[in-house]
Amino acid sequence: MRLIVVTLVVLLLATSVGLGLTWTTATRGTDIGSITIGAWTARPRTGTSDIDPYSRASIARSGELPVGSGDGVTFIASTDDKKRPLDGRCDVVVNGVTPAARFWTVTLYDTKGRLVANSLQRFGFTSQEIVRGSDGGFEVRIAARSRAGNWLPTGGLDRYVLALRLYDTPVGVATRTQKDAPMPSVITVGCP
Repeated sequence: MRLIVVTLVVLLLATSVGLGLTWTTATRGTDIGSITIGAWTARPRTGTSDIDPYSRASIARSGELPVGSGDGVTFIASTDDKKRPLDGRCDVVVNGVTPAARFWTVTLYDTKGRLVANSLQRFGFTSQEIVRGSDGGFEVRIAARSRAGNWLPTGGLDRYVLALRLYDTPVGVATRTQKDAPMPSVITVGCP
């Protein structure tokens, strides 16, 4: 009898640990095959048949439609360059240039992957509409209150994520450094 009880407890414990780790991996993702440059992380294989099983489970859970590798790549930032979480009550500046791409977008999402609701209906910028400096660089201010220039309203969220999608770009699996793909900086400049 004791052997049966011990076996059931071990099976129950193993099942709990296995399901917990699977849930964690499916909700948070993994770093398998990822590229990290500054605050930005991409998983260029998610739009291919070479996708790892953990990323496949994460995509199936979220319902996300990944950008195909022939079309481009998506970089996500949930922290600034100093690894502080992006806080919607603080002013954050995305500054610099993007890697070579025919077209790109930068979009603001909440942590559940939904567009951030705001009265302006401004959710992001495209490479065609953003105001640039004389050197070709740009600056996007992300803040709860109105700012001059390229401004994205956060609505005072506690946490948010930025998605930078590059379309028709040479950035991919072989990209590893800022030199290969010059990514814009993400800097928290003011926090109440």
